Amino acid sequence: MIGIFSAGIWNIPNLTCFLGEPLRREHALSWRGIADLKAVAGWGRRSTAERARVFARRHGLPFLALEDGFLRSVGLGVAGAAPLSLVVDDLGIYYDATQPSRLEAMIASLAPDAGLQERARSALDLIRRHRLSKYNHAPEKRLPAMAAPHVARVLVIDQTMGDVSVRLGGADHASFAAMLDAALAENPQAEIWVKTHPDVLSGKKQGYLPAADLTRHPDLRLHLLADDVSPIGLLEQVDKVYVVTSQMGFEALMLHKPVVCFGQPWYAGWGLTDDRHAGMPQLRARRNVSRTLEQLFEAAYLHYARYVNPDTGAPGDIFDVIDWLARNKNANDLTRGTLYCVGMSMWKRAIVRPFLEGPSTRLRFIRSVDALERQTLVPDARIVMWGVQQEARLTALAAARQVPLWRMEDGFLRSVGLGSDLFRPVSLVLDTSGMYYDPASGSALERMLATQELDAGELARAARFRQAYVTMRMSKYNLTPTPLKIDARGRRVLLVPGQVEDDASIMRGSPAVRSNLELLRTVRAANPDACILYKAHPDVVAGNRRGAVPPDELARLADQCVNEANIIDCILAADEVHTMTSLSGFEALLHGRIVHCYGGPFYAGWGLTIDHFALPQRQRKVSLDALVHAVMLAYPRYVLPGVPGFTSAEQVMHRLAEQSARAGAGLETGWLSRKARKGRALVELLRSEWLAHNK
Repeated sequence: MIGIFSAGIWNIPNLTCFLGEPLRREHALSWRGIADLKAVAGWGRRSTAERARVFARRHGLPFLALEDGFLRSVGLGVAGAAPLSLVVDDLGIYYDATQPSRLEAMIASLAPDAGLQERARSALDLIRRHRLSKYNHAPEKRLPAMAAPHVARVLVIDQTMGDVSVRLGGADHASFAAMLDAALAENPQAEIWVKTHPDVLSGKKQGYLPAADLTRHPDLRLHLLADDVSPIGLLEQVDKVYVVTSQMGFEALMLHKPVVCFGQPWYAGWGLTDDRHAGMPQLRARRNVSRTLEQLFEAAYLHYARYVNPDTGAPGDIFDVIDWLARNKNANDLTRGTLYCVGMSMWKRAIVRPFLEGPSTRLRFIRSVDALERQTLVPDARIVMWGVQQEARLTALAAARQVPLWRMEDGFLRSVGLGSDLFRPVSLVLDTSGMYYDPASGSALERMLATQELDAGELARAARFRQAYVTMRMSKYNLTPTPLKIDARGRRVLLVPGQVEDDASIMRGSPAVRSNLELLRTVRAANPDACILYKAHPDVVAGNRRGAVPPDELARLADQCVNEANIIDCILAADEVHTMTSLSGFEALLHGRIVHCYGGPFYAGWGLTIDHFALPQRQRKVSLDALVHAVMLAYPRYVLPGVPGFTSAEQVMHRLAEQSARAGAGLETGWLSRKARKGRALVELLRSEWLAHNK
């Protein structure tokens, strides 16, 4: 049992997971006693933790100092983003150089371990590749072109007044002044960039290097950068870094930049930094060994920090957090700005909101194109539409206003149950250039497939996903199967999956064969002796959409109608699948079947299908696992109810498999059930809009 005195600490999500012990609030200690109390926890060296420290000393209990980990979240903690990592220190705290900390002890006593060092190198590579930092909400920013070629750039990092790491790192105002003077003197030909906090320039906070003094500085090489920018992206653009105690100093080391320290941060004194603090000789009595970058990283990021799996809330590791942060940082970067979502019903708004929300995103739902035309759009605007209605007007409006037009649609692993029965999706796609079902649109998915270069790890992940997908018999809607019996009498079995005929994928992607009846006639004409199975689209069977084939034609062209069977059973029973643009063709590829395409679905034209419709823009040969990586892992966004942020395709697949198993004999698809689902979604929408308005 660990005692918690702070309400703020008590409310940290997953705190029990981080600490590995049950928790007890301060007010419960008086009547439940402390006999089973193992420790007391407080927040670092804040004055608010003093009461907890005194209590721990009085009762002879260990005090655990908590702090955010070095890979915390996408958004800021003050904005409500929950921490994905914490540090728990029973000796001190890592930024306090006046006394030993558990991190310092870990670094000093680190034993060589080839396996751990390989994990450290892998994690370092991923952090650099995805440009991850403690917080990951800030945009990438390119510095202006240099006035002269081959001029070095030096970054000097200011900190906000009152930063406890400055005082406990043995530094003060004079340390920052000395740092700036040294940077100017030691780099006479370089550009000197001073990174200060945006709140300093706005006047909300003070920095140790006053912005007013910097803007009036006589040295013309000095530049002030007060924007909130991605730390790793900024550090990539400089040649040398000067810090006092900022964590950006270690991130600069991660990028192999020379780092000069004028304070005593946790990473100084181990032989990697140029240490200028007068007290470093005394500190080196404790930090008396040399360490490599990988060893410092291993101690701090693998051993000292604790992680929670963001998708499950269970204990996790650094790779769980890196994967989640990279996915959510990329999503936040894409939707940064103001999104005008046009012409969406309340139901559609309830669906799309979780897929568009982010720390840097502002959503505006606009009733109609007419209403949007009357709007004055903000400079960072994007227009988001669903489907193809009003597309011509929106395209013209976006072009006239010079605003990007983005499109949304269901993903490929959608739900257990049909969208037309108001089962909410767990995946959607947001395409910034076209849409996957339109081969003439130049969609982001098509560009991805044409250009992506995947490493061995990414291909291996795609292969594992494909194998699990096939083994668990997943599909887009995951409907409950009924028994399938086929009597082919030795003939080749061809599956013809029906589609919704007014669907955009038919209108845009299949100009030659445009109806289920045409498709059946074409397949039968080319295969007169085959056993043809026809499976109507579930939305058509349910009576929700258009695409029924006249019964007399169906009896003449198909040997068997298998509407009630699960699509995966049908695919497994077939030798070949013949389709216009159906997703069933993609699922058939995953199950190793031959696929004929009479339109231009997203999976055609890459050397994996027999194509009856020319796609000259798709010249590249793509492996099946590369296709899976793009289509299932990289292109869609996945959201699970009750789980914050964007989750992984693997998590969604396993959740849908569990949901499908629980559905048992069938799903409730009647009118009353649809209304109930719609009502729940609208309540969630109103709640989320209220929360967004009252942030």
